[in-house]
Amino acid sequence: MKKLINKAEDLVKEELQGIAAAHPDLVKVHYDPNYIIRADAPVKGKVATVSGGGSGHEPMHGGFVGFGMLDAACPGAVFTSPTPDQMLEATKAVNGGAGVLHIVKNYTGDILNFEMAADLARSEGIEVEAVVTNDDVAVQDSLYTAGRRGVGVTVLAEKLCGAAAEERRPLKAVADLARKVNAHGRSMGMALTSCIVPAAGKPTFDLGDDEMEIGIGIHGEPGRTRMKLKTAAEIVALLAQPVLDDLPFKTGDQVLAFVNGMGGTPLIELYVVYNELVKICAGRGVKITRNLIGSYITSLEMAGTSITLLRLDDDLTKLWDAPVKTPGLRWGA
Repeated sequence: MKKLINKAEDLVKEELQGIAAAHPDLVKVHYDPNYIIRADAPVKGKVATVSGGGSGHEPMHGGFVGFGMLDAACPGAVFTSPTPDQMLEATKAVNGGAGVLHIVKNYTGDILNFEMAADLARSEGIEVEAVVTNDDVAVQDSLYTAGRRGVGVTVLAEKLCGAAAEERRPLKAVADLARKVNAHGRSMGMALTSCIVPAAGKPTFDLGDDEMEIGIGIHGEPGRTRMKLKTAAEIVALLAQPVLDDLPFKTGDQVLAFVNGMGGTPLIELYVVYNELVKICAGRGVKITRNLIGSYITSLEMAGTSITLLRLDDDLTKLWDAPVKTPGLRWGA
C-alpha cells in the first residue's frame, strides 16, 4: 500500500485539519464530533442543507460546503457512515430558523443514522425533512443497500437545493426539489481497478489487468457484470444505454450530463467518455445543455467513471447556473 498518509487511524482527522487550514474563508471544521459547516453558519431565515457519508469519496461531501450548496457535511471514517451525534450537532449548528434538509444517499447506515439524528433534532424543536437519493440503475440491491444506491445525483441535488435555499425557498419546496432531482436523474458506474482502504491495507476486490467491472458501487460493491476490457465507446454504451432506458429519457429532453471520475481517472479519459456520451445522447434525440466533468464523487484511488443524466427544465437550469462557492465546486460567485 502506497499512500500519502501518516497513520491510517488519523487520516480523516488530518484531512479535516487540512481543509480547515486551506479554506477558512469558506468553512469551519468541528472535531469530536466531526463535521464541516459553512463559515457564515447559521444563515438566519434560510433553509439549511446537510449531507454526509463515509470519507474516501472526496470532494463529496465536505468539499461541497459553502455558499450555494451545503451548509454542513458529516464525514464518517473511510467508507463508513457518520454517527447520529455528528448529524445532530451539524444540524443544530446550521439551523437558521427556517428548517433543515437532510440529503441522504441510500446506504443502510446513512439512512438509519440520519433518521435518528432527525428525530432527535425534531425533539429539540428543529423542523427537519429528509430526502434519500437512489439513482444507480446498475443493481436493485447491493451489499450496503436495500434498493438502489445513491450516487451521482446526490452531488447535483446538493447544488440545486443549495441554490434554491439561497433564494429563501421554504423547507417543503427545497425538499420537494430534492425529490424531483432524484426522480429525474439516473446514474451508472464502472471500475478499471479496485481501491485500497487504508485501514485494510489491501485491495477491496481483485480485478485482472485485462478486466473491468460494469455497474460497480462507490465502495467497491459488485456490479452487473465483470468482463474483458473494452474501448471507451463500448464502455460508455454499456453505461449510457441503461441510464437512458431507465427513466426513460425521450427525444427532445434537455439534460445535464455528469461524467464523474472515480478518483484515479485522468481528465483526458473523462473527456473521451464525455465525447462518446454526446454521440449516444444525440443519437437518441436527447440534448445535453449543461455538463459537469471531473472527479466529484470518488472511491479513493479507484480508476473508472460514472455517468449521470438529469432531465432539466427551466427552473433546474436556472438553479444549476446560480452562483456557488465551495472548496470543490465554484462558479459565478
